[in-house]
Amino acid sequence: MLEAAGWFFQQLFLAFPNAFRAAANPGAWLSWLGGLETDGQKASLTRFIYYGASAELFFVILAILIVLTALGVWRGAVMWRAVRVLESVGNGFGRVFAWAGLIMVVQQILIVFLQRIFRVSEISVGPFGYIFTKDLSWYAEELKLYNAMIVCLCVSYTFVQGGHVRVDLFYSGAAHRTKRIIDMAGSLFFMLPAAVLIWLYSWFFMWRHLVTPKVSATDKLELLERKARILKWNVETIGFSPNGFNAYFLFKVLIVAFAGLVFIQGVAFFYRSFLEWREGEKSVGKHLDKDRLDEDAPAGDGAAAGRPD
Repeated sequence: MLEAAGWFFQQLFLAFPNAFRAAANPGAWLSWLGGLETDGQKASLTRFIYYGASAELFFVILAILIVLTALGVWRGAVMWRAVRVLESVGNGFGRVFAWAGLIMVVQQILIVFLQRIFRVSEISVGPFGYIFTKDLSWYAEELKLYNAMIVCLCVSYTFVQGGHVRVDLFYSGAAHRTKRIIDMAGSLFFMLPAAVLIWLYSWFFMWRHLVTPKVSATDKLELLERKARILKWNVETIGFSPNGFNAYFLFKVLIVAFAGLVFIQGVAFFYRSFLEWREGEKSVGKHLDKDRLDEDAPAGDGAAAGRPD
C-alpha cells in the first residue's frame, strides 16, 4: 500500500516537468503531422500513440485539474470561468454535428427516390473538380456514420441542455445541497472513471486500424520505438459488402472523441455542482447556455437567454 501511494505521488510530482517538456518539444510527438517519410517522424508518431493513453498523460491531466480545482475553491470566479469554457466545448460540438441528423434524413430521401423511382445505381459528387463516385449501397451504409456522429459528438451538448433521460428514485424530492452532493458523486465516481476507461481501451483500438505494425496497450515505449522503423499508415478500408461503406475506421475515431467529450463534461458537471452546492439555490443555472425553441425567447446572449427566470 505504501509503495503504491509513493508511486502515485511520485507520478503526480513528475507530471509538471513532463507537461513542460512536452509543451517545449512539440516536434518530438507532433512532427508526424508532416508525413511519415523519415525515421524521426515515425518515432514521433510512435511517441504520440504511446503517450496518448499513458500513465504520464493521466497524471498530467490530474495535476492540471488539481491546480484548477484549488484555484476555483479559492476564487469561485475561476471555477465558473472553467465551467463556461468546458460547457461551451460540448455545446459547440453538439450545435455543429446535430446538423448530421438533417443530412441523414435528406440523404435517405434522395437514396429512396434515386433507387426506387429513377433506378439510379450510383451517385457522383464533384463540386471542386474531383469526381467522387460511389454505389448507392455505399451511401446507404454511410447513414450509420451520421447516426454515430450524433450519438458521440452531441452527447455533451445533450447533457448540458438537460436532454438525457434520468431514472429518478429520490433525487427530485431531495434538498438542494443533497442534489448537488449526488451530482458531484455521480460525476467523480461514475462519469469520469467511465470516460477514462473508454478512452484507454478505444485509443489503441483506433490506432490498430490506422497503422501497421499493430500497437497494443501492453507495449512499452522501447518496443514501440523499435517498431517505428517499419511503421506506416494502414487505414482500414474494409466494408461489410463489396460496394458498401468502407471507412469504418471513422467509428473508432468517434469512440475516442466520445470519451474525450464525456470526460470534459464530467469535469464541468462536477465544478458546476460544487459551485451550486457552495453558493446555494440562487446559483442554479448560472451561466448555463441552454437553447430555447419557443418563439418568445429573448434575443441576445445565449447564456443569458438560457438562464431560468
